[in-house]
Amino acid sequence: MALFDWFGRTRRVPEALWQKTLAALPFLGALPADEQKALKSLVEKFLAEKEFSTGGGLELSDEICVVIAAQGCLPILKLGLAAYRDWVGIIVYPDEFVVPRQTLDEDGVVHAYTDVLSGEAWPGGPLIVSWHDAQMAGDGYNVVIHEFAHKLDMLNGEADGIPALHSGLGEDEWEKIFFPAYDDFCRRVDSGEETIIDPYASEHPAEFFAVLSENFFELPEVLEREYPALYALFTRYYRQDPLTRRSGPARIPAT
Repeated sequence: MALFDWFGRTRRVPEALWQKTLAALPFLGALPADEQKALKSLVEKFLAEKEFSTGGGLELSDEICVVIAAQGCLPILKLGLAAYRDWVGIIVYPDEFVVPRQTLDEDGVVHAYTDVLSGEAWPGGPLIVSWHDAQMAGDGYNVVIHEFAHKLDMLNGEADGIPALHSGLGEDEWEKIFFPAYDDFCRRVDSGEETIIDPYASEHPAEFFAVLSENFFELPEVLEREYPALYALFTRYYRQDPLTRRSGPARIPAT
């Protein structure tokens, strides 16, 4: 029986598929054995609680479910599955997808347009992701972690860059560290600087949180080097320190 038929029933992910997933995603392969075991258990529970579906003619498979679940569960490895408690559906498209939009201008005129997206998270609703982009993970671009970070941000209301904070972290402290870093990054992007961190992070505090969450798990040395106070804040929020998992030299892309 395929994993996408397991909704509501916790069963084990086949070990061969799990090892293939770890091998394909180096930031997961870098986890110590005990954390890999904990992540696998979390993924199995996640698959029992969430419901996968596809669009665009994509055929759902065990690999798709496990690869997306493994990446999406990494941010909540130490936070627990309750952090994703207010939604169920995950929709996977084969590639980028088109979303119709409407805006109302100050004169009351409705303007219709379309967005071409690789992922989107809806408040209280499904999370949508491109399978093509989900397979591009590993070098600082991770659409799955990005969208799942939005879900963490939405847990306490509108996505604003301030996720639901657990004990030991106050909103005042978060704002004092997070927003100066965001303002500095926006200044750098506006000045025309070519940044290692995706300039899309300057679009909104919610995007800054999501993009930097991608970097935190995939290229922690970049985030720690450019915004050390923010890296330290993220280690406290996620209760993880990805830098300590690195056994080899840091991989920082050339600018």
